[in-house]
Amino acid sequence: MPSVDRVERSFYLGAVNTTTTETQQKILATAEALIYQNGIHATGMDLLVKTSGVARKSIYRHFENKDQVAAAALNARDVRWLDWFQQECDKADTAEARILGMFTVLKGWFQSEGYRGCAFINTAGEVGDPDDPIRHIARHHKQKLLDYTLELTTQLDIKQPATLARQLLVLMEGAITVSRVMGDYTAADTARDVAKVLLEQARR
Repeated sequence: MPSVDRVERSFYLGAVNTTTTETQQKILATAEALIYQNGIHATGMDLLVKTSGVARKSIYRHFENKDQVAAAALNARDVRWLDWFQQECDKADTAEARILGMFTVLKGWFQSEGYRGCAFINTAGEVGDPDDPIRHIARHHKQKLLDYTLELTTQLDIKQPATLARQLLVLMEGAITVSRVMGDYTAADTARDVAKVLLEQARR
């Protein structure tokens, strides 16, 4: 399976609004990489200027402050990551195979170069205010992942697809956290085994 970093790069231009300038794209791509590697608090404007090669005045011409840059970069990542994830999962022929395949796709991501966990879990953890825009972006990202999972569970012949979708989301998020904190990439395999049990129970 290809690295998500390589796949994400192929989606980048499509994830950014067509009216976005080349300079804005460069700023957002750099900001996203820095935030994913170092976190929001460690990614200051000085580092963004140095790494991107874009002058500070040019950055402020497009964005009012660092928070706005971070929010725009995370929004772009949200679109691109979910596009990649769904395309990989949708390669399977059936809804059940796609559900189980979610964990296989996650494991491939865990093993990819530069993997540092979920950018949205990481950044949400840096922000204490639940009303902060970064927290809203993270919540929106997870909601869209839940929506996709529900789309799959509703294709199964079961009575409570919404309940199963929420259970699967918890499994995915748990696997992501364990893989990052404990360095255990087999967490995706364990979560997949539990998902099989949940699927069997849901059919009863």
